[in-house]
Amino acid sequence: MTFPQFVFRNVVRNKRTYAAYFLSSAFSVLIFFVYALYIFHPDIQKGVTAILAVQLMTAAEVIMYLFSFLFVLYSVSTFLKSRKREFGILMMHGMTRSQLNRMVFLENMLIGVGAILTGIAIGILTGKLFLMVGSNMVGIESLPFYLSVRALVLTIGAFLFLFFCISLFTTILVRTNKLIDLFQAGEKPKKEPKVSVFLSLVSAILLLASYYLAATATMQSLMFRMLPVISMTIVGTYFFYTQLSVFIVKMLQKNRSLFWKKTNMITISSLAYRLKDNARMFFMVTIVSTVSFCAVGTLASMNVMTKQFEVDYPAAISYIAKDDQPNHQQNLQQIETELHENNVDYSTIQVPIKYVDIASSTASYPPEKLLIVSFSDYKKMSNQAGFDVTEKPLVRNETLAMLTSHFEYFKPTTYTLKQKGITLYHNKSSEHVVFPFQLILDEGLVVSDELFEKLSTENIEIYTGFYTKEIEKTAGMAENLVEDGRAFPSSDSSYAMTVSGTLYDNQMSMFKMMLFVTLLIGAVFFIAAGSFLYFRLYADLDYDRRQYLTITKVGLTDQELNKIVTRQLALLFFVPIAVAFVHSAFAFMALQSFFALSIATEVIIVLASFLIAQLIYFFFIRYRYLRNLKKSLI
Repeated sequence: MTFPQFVFRNVVRNKRTYAAYFLSSAFSVLIFFVYALYIFHPDIQKGVTAILAVQLMTAAEVIMYLFSFLFVLYSVSTFLKSRKREFGILMMHGMTRSQLNRMVFLENMLIGVGAILTGIAIGILTGKLFLMVGSNMVGIESLPFYLSVRALVLTIGAFLFLFFCISLFTTILVRTNKLIDLFQAGEKPKKEPKVSVFLSLVSAILLLASYYLAATATMQSLMFRMLPVISMTIVGTYFFYTQLSVFIVKMLQKNRSLFWKKTNMITISSLAYRLKDNARMFFMVTIVSTVSFCAVGTLASMNVMTKQFEVDYPAAISYIAKDDQPNHQQNLQQIETELHENNVDYSTIQVPIKYVDIASSTASYPPEKLLIVSFSDYKKMSNQAGFDVTEKPLVRNETLAMLTSHFEYFKPTTYTLKQKGITLYHNKSSEHVVFPFQLILDEGLVVSDELFEKLSTENIEIYTGFYTKEIEKTAGMAENLVEDGRAFPSSDSSYAMTVSGTLYDNQMSMFKMMLFVTLLIGAVFFIAAGSFLYFRLYADLDYDRRQYLTITKVGLTDQELNKIVTRQLALLFFVPIAVAFVHSAFAFMALQSFFALSIATEVIIVLASFLIAQLIYFFFIRYRYLRNLKKSLI
């Protein structure tokens, strides 16, 4: 038998151990290849939407590649640690250090090449399906299958380089310790896990503090709190697994009524060792899973944007005439004609807008002019949009800061006008948006009807709003008047305009693209997290066999064995997932500050979907693990 044949048979003999690692690597190659098919597809590189899709998928390629590098490196280093006994046997039979390094290098490259070929083969077979689903979510015409040579070269070259570098690096990790140490690698009694009370307290404080900051974050404070919260959560999670969790288990051991009950002694005793041994793996699974949950959940919650859009864009089409030129009448007539042609049932409203000059202001960046609307017109536009106005009518110099978006943040501000030294002050904002933010360059106020009549009439503009519940039908209207659904006010334009249907289509196309990209990345991360659990579990299989074989000799029944194994596997599988769920829940609390509407339903659906997938994976692994374990106990 030649050396390459020996390497090949060695991989085949360890196929159970390498299975999850191989499939996860192949899946990473598959997703990388699918993204490359999109990027290099000749029909997708047209238009703004397609360009954005290519940019998102290119960014996803980079994220995928970096994650794959770390995943493969960690996986291979874990496998090497679990094979010390095997290395000892080979060296006892005369294998040299260089031959051992060569064997490890060839094994890694063999698995890597197999994963590359498998991933690309599945990508070619399912490429048409991915292109159909992706083009539908991206919002472009269905793409025909096109096998790009550049996509093939990029995928093969990138992952060959990745596996080559890691295979080369792992030969350095192979250490030829004393033979006795290699033979006893899996049989040495484990040391009693030590725990630091101080670090346990640090972990609890960091996690509680990060949860508090996330739960109390506002739209204004979130950006400042994000980095500290992420840092505290990562450090707190690491110490939770290495210190706090072991400390909690030790407290459980001191509870005699719990510890001495039936098989709890075996479960709790081994739990402390498992938590300490697997602390880094638990930490990685938790962080990877949290990133996956948050990424998919964040994009899924964007469905709330459908309802939120109606709040921020109350009129289907908004038009502001900035002067009295005759072209405004022609533009409005064109809009009405297109609405009729599309069978859109609509209503219109026209209100005057005044701009007043400001002498001084307490604002940090005071505007030169201030947009003014009367309260009765504000109420009229709100009612036309279907909003209920609960604000009391303003009197005398009472004002409201005019919201142009639910993202807007205002501070109580005083304005002194040039006209007759009039001073205006607001300490609260309007309940509803009546003008989209694209139409308003300056700050705005809602004032009493009495005050509105007193203000100067030198700078008056006319707003015309077209209101309908069929916003989607306005997509693409008035293309000669707007660009991508909006025409910004400027010094050389006589009007400002927005078409909500076009803006909504563009926004949803972007979110669908991001959701498609994120779903695939989230799937890779989640499968990788499952792989960590799988090969860590099988790396400890020999140790578990010896442990349970000893226990069965003193009367452990099959039913009790099933119960103990199920508990331990459940802890192994669901502790990091449960911690990731808690992390994600507080992250979504912080995200809620960006929405006026609740995102709870979307978040629950995402987390429930991940939980169901994890349960299916758990029962599958439990069945295989118990079957392999009982074979050795017969």
